Amino acid sequence: MRILIAEDDEVLAKFVRQGLEGENYTVDVVADGEQARNAATESDYDLVILDLSLPKLDGVSVLRQLRLKKPSLPVLILTQRTKVEDKVQCLDGGADDYLAKPFAFSELSARLRALVRRSHLPSESVLIIGDLKLDRVQRLVERAGRRIELTAKEFALLEYLMRNASRHVTRSMIIEHVWNLTFDTTTNVVDVYINYLRRKIDDGQNVKLIHTVRGVGYELSAPAEVRGQTAEVQA
Repeated sequence: MRILIAEDDEVLAKFVRQGLEGENYTVDVVADGEQARNAATESDYDLVILDLSLPKLDGVSVLRQLRLKKPSLPVLILTQRTKVEDKVQCLDGGADDYLAKPFAFSELSARLRALVRRSHLPSESVLIIGDLKLDRVQRLVERAGRRIELTAKEFALLEYLMRNASRHVTRSMIIEHVWNLTFDTTTNVVDVYINYLRRKIDDGQNVKLIHTVRGVGYELSAPAEVRGQTAEVQA
């Protein structure tokens, strides 16, 4: 799950980012309103954490423009403003939640989970390919009912592969969406993490789900008969 933090307090932004990454979220941080507007409207995010007192473009204006282009994108306001009129303005303007600073990270995390539960259909919050299940809200992964422990980056990589199931994804696509970096042809980090996932997901299994596409990248998919069985179980 990918979250955008729009916060000009560098120390606070780093604190929130590290906390969320520790819970297996993929996190981007921007420091002004113009960057927030551009990033949120041009890239795919599951949720935005938005400060109101941003340079260049204030948070209320960012919220207003976001609602015009992405009306269903969950937005949590995180601000020092505690006046009732500020809360009313933001909630009436389309914010999904409002949390005042200072705050407990555990409360922020719980509010984010609640927003995700409310904003996603069950089929979107729980990804299932064959006998592999990934719960994006509870941050759980199981294969054939067996719990699989993943690091934050492994979880983000598996989520990306499952969201693009049966599609070829290149190394550059993975680097951009999972690591938020421009692809460097000299790095083998994607291949290394794919191998980590294969050991945890596919080792010991008769049906392999993670496949190498020569000259392209990777694909996560299950055989047709397995997909059919999964559909019958879900039905």
